[in-house]
Amino acid sequence: MKIEFPGSSGTPLAARLDMPKDAPAAFALFAHCFTCSKDSFAASRISKGLTDYGIAVLRFDFTGLGGSDGDFSNTNFTSNIDDVVAATEYLSAHYRAPSILIGHSLGGAAVLAAAHRVPSVRAVVTLGSPSDPAHITNLFAEASAEIVAEGEATVQLGGRPFRIRKQLLDDISAQPQLARLRYLDAALLVLHSPTDQTVGVDNAREIFDAAHHPKSFVALDGADHLLSDRDDAAFAASMIAAWSARYAFERGQDPTSESLTDSHSAPVVSPNATVTTDGSSVIVSESGPARYEQRVFASGHELIADEPAPLSENHGPAPYDFILAGLGSCTSITIRMYAERKKMPLNSVSVRLSRERIDASTCDHCTSTEGMVEHITRELVFDGDLSEEQRASLLVIADKCPVHRTLEGEISITTRLA
Repeated sequence: MKIEFPGSSGTPLAARLDMPKDAPAAFALFAHCFTCSKDSFAASRISKGLTDYGIAVLRFDFTGLGGSDGDFSNTNFTSNIDDVVAATEYLSAHYRAPSILIGHSLGGAAVLAAAHRVPSVRAVVTLGSPSDPAHITNLFAEASAEIVAEGEATVQLGGRPFRIRKQLLDDISAQPQLARLRYLDAALLVLHSPTDQTVGVDNAREIFDAAHHPKSFVALDGADHLLSDRDDAAFAASMIAAWSARYAFERGQDPTSESLTDSHSAPVVSPNATVTTDGSSVIVSESGPARYEQRVFASGHELIADEPAPLSENHGPAPYDFILAGLGSCTSITIRMYAERKKMPLNSVSVRLSRERIDASTCDHCTSTEGMVEHITRELVFDGDLSEEQRASLLVIADKCPVHRTLEGEISITTRLA
């Protein structure tokens, strides 16, 4: 499926979303190598391998490459990182937040650098990746003096001319990549060929040694850097798919089970029944004794929903309370994850939410201009010795919680008889 989304500079990035034949149980993101594209052998074959395991894969072209708009000469490693984050935000808003980040060559360095900005990520995979993004300067070492002296130069990469500017050299030299690896809060799989002539295998050792467990290494014996041999690409795909399945799904789930792929299985619940859900569904059933009382089964937990008096007996939160609770919980969790990864002294966070209907004409950021719109107010309280800059960044990250994006994005609901 061909799609587009805005990249780090606001220009459209070309992408392809590969979906499994059944409903995907997880989503992954693939970042291609320096000056490559989303349609490279490695990207396409690894994506195919993951879809066979029920994992959907979004692969995209970085700014100025492949089918994406923008000027490549204006990009750098920081903009690559921002493109990766923009891709994950698109997935979160329109499908589901990715649990796996995969990067080939410099794309691997980019996903390692971006991982701390994507709270949903549970696993990161690098494929022939440099331990330091500055490694790419080896590709145009002969032109380095001209780039520094003149501010830019045209170099040949993969048989094609590329305009390289000094700002790229300055940007990659300032990247704290090994520090990012030491604080990587995700499982790591490193794949590398011992005979890689473009990025030496010592880079894999440096990545592996810097990261904490859980981590794994797979040697792609005999493969070249671009995995141009079909068998090498297929082997890498099978290794990534088998390894990542452990982290793509909730513990105890079988990625091939019908409970994850068959969205038609919704059991009917009697008022006195004991229900166990598979984690992928929420089941609601009338329970009584109150007129509108409901039993809610979600992720192995049972809750009560009801309407307040005089409609019913107020035995549990009302339906809209659950919406606010979901948004508030997601907001608090997202802030906590970000604060931990950034080592911020955040002792606690609380979220207060309220809902009202307001006139659309009074709403500054609403698309609608007529009638009434739903408006949610969310107030955050941070306890801790935080700087103003840290408080501001936590405020920004609150808007990136997946439930927030779901509520603000387009939602499609299908209703059918079970």
